[in-house]
Amino acid sequence: MTYQELLELKHKRAEKVAQGKELLAKKDLEGHKALMAEIDEMNAEIEATEKQLELEGKFGEDPGNGQPASKVFAPGQGDGEDNGYAKAVKSFAAAARSGFPKTKAAGDMMQEGVDADGGYTVPQDIVTRIINLREAKESLLDEARVIPVTTKSGKRTIKKRGQHQGFATVAEAAKFGKAATPQFAVLEYNIEKRGGYLPVTNELLEDSDNNIAAIAEEWLADEARVTANKEILAVVQSKAAQDLKDLDGVLKAWVGLGSTFRATSKLITNDDGLLWLGTLKDSNGRYLLTPNPADSKELRLCVGPHVLPVKTYDNETVPTTEGKIPMILGDLKEGVVYWDRRVYSVKVFDQATIGDFNAAEQDMTIWRGSLRDDCTVRDDGAFVNGYITAGSGVPEPQG
Repeated sequence: MTYQELLELKHKRAEKVAQGKELLAKKDLEGHKALMAEIDEMNAEIEATEKQLELEGKFGEDPGNGQPASKVFAPGQGDGEDNGYAKAVKSFAAAARSGFPKTKAAGDMMQEGVDADGGYTVPQDIVTRIINLREAKESLLDEARVIPVTTKSGKRTIKKRGQHQGFATVAEAAKFGKAATPQFAVLEYNIEKRGGYLPVTNELLEDSDNNIAAIAEEWLADEARVTANKEILAVVQSKAAQDLKDLDGVLKAWVGLGSTFRATSKLITNDDGLLWLGTLKDSNGRYLLTPNPADSKELRLCVGPHVLPVKTYDNETVPTTEGKIPMILGDLKEGVVYWDRRVYSVKVFDQATIGDFNAAEQDMTIWRGSLRDDCTVRDDGAFVNGYITAGSGVPEPQG
């Protein structure tokens, strides 16, 4: 196995880990147990491959030109991934100080190649830290189905939850009858490049390697999270919006999801929606929005025999627009797919100004960062793009 194949195997392991998170969320313990067994086998294969490549002097081989590099770690020096990260930090800091060069520096084996427009591709060990930081804060990525991918475009065939028909009863030695034709959906993704800017002080380049990397990691993680939020919300809003008008409208939309989705669905809103939901009372004056007795951090809306889990985000993540307070109902893991290419690149912006900001006058440098991803609808029957209009008894939006 080559070093490139080892990286691909680690990426497949990351995909399995993401699937395990989804199975736990669905409380599919048997499926999760089986998946963990697969991951254990992959871990054993990865460990054995790393040792073999180390013995052959190929551990840390650059996937771009196949030339052998110095070993990422030496025997007895501790965990290979930790030492690999330290090597990546050193490489990234050196690239930052030299202006993220367009050509690969001799002997720099942690650079994962050169971006098409001349940018420096962030080493995989730092990308892993970026993903961890991105997931450390709440975002709509927690709601959608996140699928890591390794190619620029592709297709996945799925069967939507509501289309499973079950097996028919067949007598012993009898022929299987013709079952109803199963309905499959083909999801296509086409990875796009997203970009933004970060002004950094020139003094930063004189700081430690770790501080330079930490600034970049935090910046890219925050931008990645906000970018994903906007894309997921855009996919939800691509479905025709429904004016729910009042609590009865919310209940009608909830019931309309059907038993197929209600068990795993929730009501997603923002701070304005939280304010409105918090004013609702029953005929006895009891508030309908209450903490979940099993977990006081979770909220639920009790409407007759129905209990709606409620998740709120700030107005910046899920904004109120034109007085329409968002009320998204459903299961976005069934409804939306975020295709995560997990490739980041950075380059020094070759212009001194962005809008009113002049880097030259303020003795700063502008970094331009980019990531690759896509976001598509998985099943538009899994969610309702609803809203409540401010006014007519609904509190005006905050701010």
